[in-house]
Amino acid sequence: MSSQDLRAVTWTVAAEGGTPSLSLIDQTALPHTLERLDVTTVDQLIDAIVRLVVRGAPAIGAAGGYGVALAMAQGAREGWDRARLDAEVARVRAARPTAVNLMVCVDRVAPLIDAGLPAVLAEADAIVREDLEANHAMGAFGADWLLKRVSQDRPLRILTHCNTGALATAGWGTALGVIRELHSRGRLETVYADETRPLLQGARLTAWELAQEGIPHFVQADGAAAGTILRGEVDAAIVGADRIAGNGDTANKVGTVGIALACAYAGIPFVVAAPTTTVDLATATGSDIHIELRGEDEVLEWAGVRTAPAESRGHNPAFDVTPGALVTALVTERGVLEVAAGELPSVGLS
Repeated sequence: MSSQDLRAVTWTVAAEGGTPSLSLIDQTALPHTLERLDVTTVDQLIDAIVRLVVRGAPAIGAAGGYGVALAMAQGAREGWDRARLDAEVARVRAARPTAVNLMVCVDRVAPLIDAGLPAVLAEADAIVREDLEANHAMGAFGADWLLKRVSQDRPLRILTHCNTGALATAGWGTALGVIRELHSRGRLETVYADETRPLLQGARLTAWELAQEGIPHFVQADGAAAGTILRGEVDAAIVGADRIAGNGDTANKVGTVGIALACAYAGIPFVVAAPTTTVDLATATGSDIHIELRGEDEVLEWAGVRTAPAESRGHNPAFDVTPGALVTALVTERGVLEVAAGELPSVGLS
């Protein structure tokens, strides 16, 4: 199976009398083993989201939609009243505060609770279907724009950060979907995949997806990205997003803003690929985006072994915010907006 055919989040229908579950690809086990984790309770789902068993804004959104169904099924087994059910759904919604897709998808599905589990599942299925369709549209729009914008008579060299592929979405991918589209057209020379500290989503996940499809790539340290760009070894950088504010400021995996600064200095495009559900017009600027701080041990230890002095504290923001002025273009399923030119606030993306 090609990695682009993977489904990170799927609902498993229980046999008669059995317990329904949400089946997640365990992304903490990759690239060494491809395993699925079946979760049947809200606690298990929240733990999976926090531990990054499932990650990537669109995939988390899908998990949130199905999480409402999961809470309903658990509540039916355990005799919850409506107040308890609503509280558990709210816990799912708040599991990762930076990624707006999680909140959007829970809020889309939760009003159907009174209509029953089949209605909730149908809406969660629709979220997955729409995301997959959106990703393919983004791939085509983004590839078209890059090939028009980057005037080269050779295949392109693209840099990306974190993981934005099938593992991070309902399938195909956002930024990695654009890369896949370029590859399918024979217009991709190579990909520079930042390793993405501290949990190596680039080295473990993006590189794995690229390798599965025979796409030429290099894995590089995050600290190498700016130098690679300034040496002229990259034609464009393309990344995903967890939340995009109304002015185009973009929250993405920590380390992204340095790439954008290097692209601006080098005069090459810095492109964000994300579905319109990631655009949060209610958030005016990036300064209003809550940045998740993860546990200190992720940067003070390696493989469970302490690497920093006992006296050291760990500063571990999961995301940073790239100012909209540094974002050349935003690729969505509706087309390409040139953010630095001020297009984002003037279009209806809500």
